[in-house]
Amino acid sequence: MMGKHKVLISGIAVAVMAVFVVLAMPEWFALRGATEAKDVRKDKAPDFILKDIQGGKFSLNDQRGKPVLLIFGTTWCPSCREEIPHLKDIYARYAKKGLIMVNIDIQESRDKVSRYADKYELPYRLLLDENGAVSEMYGIRGVPAMILLDEAGMIVAGQGFIGPLLANLFKGKKSANDLPI
Repeated sequence: MMGKHKVLISGIAVAVMAVFVVLAMPEWFALRGATEAKDVRKDKAPDFILKDIQGGKFSLNDQRGKPVLLIFGTTWCPSCREEIPHLKDIYARYAKKGLIMVNIDIQESRDKVSRYADKYELPYRLLLDENGAVSEMYGIRGVPAMILLDEAGMIVAGQGFIGPLLANLFKGKKSANDLPI
């Protein structure tokens, strides 16, 4: 009987805490100036140059005129590994239509990332953000994280909106030749 009483009290405590968080969070965000959601579609993607796992250089500015999907992740992240089939599907569906897709690995060695790419047979390019500067520049706070850029280099969306936006972006396009120059 005593065990059920403790469970009931714990449940009530959790419920009270949840109500407090729901009521207090709007004020917490308001105090920090986050009263409105930011429309990231107006932001130009910051340029960067990173090395890939083969030692080549990737410049975001060189990709202008093509849509780009940036995927931020790490080899140790279980959710990143769970996303691989979905990412391979995106690559298979849109790379032949002109999508540039790169995985930006955050603060890990080239050897470790190369083994990871081989193990999971990743078809897209893997870049090394060795000191975390690019992920910091893009405000990445957790992985996996995705950011979609349009042909003009503007941030179109992040994370949950990628799938529908890709479908709309490539609607009616059969190859990279169909993209504007």
